[in-house]
Amino acid sequence: MQDVYIKVSVIICTYNPRRDYLSRTLAALQAQTLPKSQWELLLVDNASREPVAESWDLSWHHSGRHVHEPNIGLTTARLRGISDAKGELLVFVDDDNVLDKRFLAQAVSIAENYPLVGVFGAGMLEAEFEIQPPPELVSRLHMLALRTVPTMRCSSDPFESDCIPWGAGLCVTREVAAEFCRLIGRLRVTEVLGRRGNQLFSGEDDIFAWASAMNGKEFGIFPELRITHLISAARLNQTYFLRLIENQTFSQCVMSYLLFGRVPHRVGFGEYIRMSLHLIRRGYFSMRCRMVEASGRTRAVRFIADRALRPLQITFKGIGKR
Repeated sequence: MQDVYIKVSVIICTYNPRRDYLSRTLAALQAQTLPKSQWELLLVDNASREPVAESWDLSWHHSGRHVHEPNIGLTTARLRGISDAKGELLVFVDDDNVLDKRFLAQAVSIAENYPLVGVFGAGMLEAEFEIQPPPELVSRLHMLALRTVPTMRCSSDPFESDCIPWGAGLCVTREVAAEFCRLIGRLRVTEVLGRRGNQLFSGEDDIFAWASAMNGKEFGIFPELRITHLISAARLNQTYFLRLIENQTFSQCVMSYLLFGRVPHRVGFGEYIRMSLHLIRRGYFSMRCRMVEASGRTRAVRFIADRALRPLQITFKGIGKR
């Protein structure tokens, strides 16, 4: 295959970063095998309490620069990164991600060799825990963006959730990034997409995949893209997971309604009875997880009604899974 030069933009969106974690994220980028002449670095400060530009020196990269986005929210920060980036391939890196030293080189190779794939990400997202996870959380650790797949997975069907890449190390072509921006504009609910201050909303990663499908492209995950995800002790407790479940359920229900017309169902008396039985079978924490999930659905029903939202008319140019 003919060599194609791809200028890469690495975009780190950060909000009150933990210094030791961001230091490792930047050190891993500094060690990348892809020559720095082929990529730029944007550190997007999403209204941190202490301005990031005052504490972090990017002079080690000749194309490194600070960007300030005053409106809090991961989606808003990503939109700013897309706007300011110059590359044809955008790579979003979280401030607690340690990329394998060949990550950027592998991303360029994938973009060159799989031109039908408009969005792709890491197939190997492995955790480094600050403390040992409590036993009751082990079955739910995948919610912290952890996954391991042995082979590539690609699809253009937005219902193939096992092929949708997650935000850590998300790679997006410029064409699909533009479609993502247009789709976000049509949704007009940026405030419930992605992390927003201490709110643990989600759904923005899926929208990149949906934008790719709308554009007639695939999305996928590749095991050669490896990331170590640094998981702090603050995220390894029941309270955090309950907040995460409720907020993610809320966001996903709203997005599912807007994109696919799926109306979230209200919680009925029978479901509360089943929750009580769940307590007997699975224990108190498992029951509380079911309860906050129900609460997230109820919030979504109210939000949709209060905002008088209506589903969008969206066409996906699906070409199947492989």
